[in-house]
Amino acid sequence: MALMDLLVKVGVVGAVIVLTSYVVAYLSSPLKQLPGPFLAKFTNWWRFWNHYTQTHIETQQKLHKKYGKYVRLGPNVVSISDPNLIKRIYDTRGNFVKSDYYSINDAKQGPHIIPNLFSTRSNEFHSKTIRPVQKLYAFPNTYQIEHLMDKTIRVLCTQLEERFMEGSNAGKTCDLADWVSFYAWDILGETTFSKRIGFLEAGEDLGNMLKSAESVMRYFSVIGQMPALDQWLGKNDWCPIKFPDFSIAAGQCVDIFMERMKNLQENPEAVANANDFMNGFLKAKEEFPESVTDNEVIGYLILNILGGADTTAIVQKAIFYWILKNPSAHKKLVEELDAAKICYPPTYDSVSHLPWLEACIKEGMRMHPVVGHILERIVPATGLQLNDASSTVLPPGTTVGVNPWVTTRDESIVGENPEEFRPERWLQGKAEGKEEFEERLKKMKDADLTFGQGSRTCLGRPLAIFELFKVTSTLFGKYDMQLQQDWTINKQWFVWPHNIKIKISPREAGKA
Repeated sequence: MALMDLLVKVGVVGAVIVLTSYVVAYLSSPLKQLPGPFLAKFTNWWRFWNHYTQTHIETQQKLHKKYGKYVRLGPNVVSISDPNLIKRIYDTRGNFVKSDYYSINDAKQGPHIIPNLFSTRSNEFHSKTIRPVQKLYAFPNTYQIEHLMDKTIRVLCTQLEERFMEGSNAGKTCDLADWVSFYAWDILGETTFSKRIGFLEAGEDLGNMLKSAESVMRYFSVIGQMPALDQWLGKNDWCPIKFPDFSIAAGQCVDIFMERMKNLQENPEAVANANDFMNGFLKAKEEFPESVTDNEVIGYLILNILGGADTTAIVQKAIFYWILKNPSAHKKLVEELDAAKICYPPTYDSVSHLPWLEACIKEGMRMHPVVGHILERIVPATGLQLNDASSTVLPPGTTVGVNPWVTTRDESIVGENPEEFRPERWLQGKAEGKEEFEERLKKMKDADLTFGQGSRTCLGRPLAIFELFKVTSTLFGKYDMQLQQDWTINKQWFVWPHNIKIKISPREAGKA
C-alpha cells in the first residue's frame, strides 16, 4: 500500500512538472501573440494527430481563412500564406535552411546517418552534390533525351489500346491513375538508364513498389511532425522498427548500375554513347573524381527514380482529372490540338506554345499541388519580420513554411473562385490590359511552389514539364476519354490521387 501511495505521488508530481513546463514555455514564447489552435501552442502532438488523421489540408485552409496569413501550428511552428514572404523564405541563397522534418528521409547505415540530396539541411552538401550533374537537368539536355520519352509514350498508347480499346477489351473501364503511375516510373527508367522498369508491359504494380512508395510517405508525413520519434522507431539502434521503404527500387538501381559497368568493360564504345542520365552521371564521375564516386552515382540514380516518378505522376493525374471533369475545357483543348495538326507523340516544341494546353496544365497544377504540408524552413539569425499590424519579428530558430494547398486557394493571389478549375485565369482577359495581366500572372507564378523555389528548386523540373506537355497532348489528341466517377485522394506528405476511372476509345482525328 505504501508503494502504491508513493507511485501515485510520483505520478502526480511528474504530471505537475510536465504541465508547468508547458505553461512556462507558452508564457515565455515570443510566438504567443500569434493566433492558432489552443493545443498547438503547447505541444506538437496536435500537429501529429492532425496529420495522422489526414485532416491537415482542410484544417490549415480553415485556420488561414479564420486568422489570416500567419497561423501558429506548434510551439515553435508558424504557417505563412503571405505571398510577399515566399521568395524571402525560399531564397536562392538558402538562408532559411530545411528543418529536421526532412531528417526522416536520411538513411541509416550502422551507427551512421547518411543524408541525401533531398533530406540534407546543409547548403554546402547540397551544392557540392548537385554541382557535377546540374547541367544534365537543364532544358538543353532534356531535348537530347526527348526521344527516350517518345519510346515510353508509344508503349503507353499501345498498352491502353490493347487492354481497353481493341477486340473484346473495347469498352473496359481503365483506371487512368494506375496507368499514369506505370508510365511515370517507366519513363524515368528509360531516361535514367535506357531501360523501362516494366510497369507498362506488366500492367501492374511490380513488387508493390508503388504501394511501398506511398506507405513510406505516410511515415514521413506523420512522424515528421515530431522528428525525434524517428530515433525511437525507424532509426532505433537497438531494435529498429521495420517500416515500408524503397529497398526494391534502390536494389534495382544498384543492379542496373553494375550491369552498365560490366557492359562498359565488354563494349565501351556502344555503352559510352548511351544518351541517358546514367551516362551523364558516369561522365561526371570522370570530370569530378574527388566528389563523385560509384556510391554517388548510385545515389543519383535512386533519387532520379524515387524523386521524380511519383511527383510527376501526381501532377499528371490532376491535369487529366480536372480537364475530364470540365467538359467545356476538354472540348476546347481537343479543338486546339486538332487545329495544330500534331503528329503523336508530339515534340515538346510543337505543343509548348499552345495557349489553352499550357493554361490547362498550369491550372491542373494549381488545383492539386503535390505536397500537402508546409515546406518547413528555419528562420536564420536575422529573424523574420511579418507584415502584420504589430510588425512581429519571428526569432531565429523558428520553424516557418508555406503550404501550397493554402496559397493556391487564396483569392488575393489566384483571383475569384479558387476552388474552380478555370484555365482562363492563366490567360489575358478580353478587357484586361497587358500590364494588368502580366502583374496578375507574376503574382500567381511567384506563389507557385509546384517545383519548390529558391536554392532547393526541383532539379527535374524541365523533364517534368516536357512530360506534362507531351503526354497530356497525346492522350487528349488521340483518344476520347470519359470520366466515370469522382476520384479519391490520400492526403499525406504527397497528396495521392486514386481511382480515375475512365472509358477510352480512339479518336478519328487523333490517328496522325
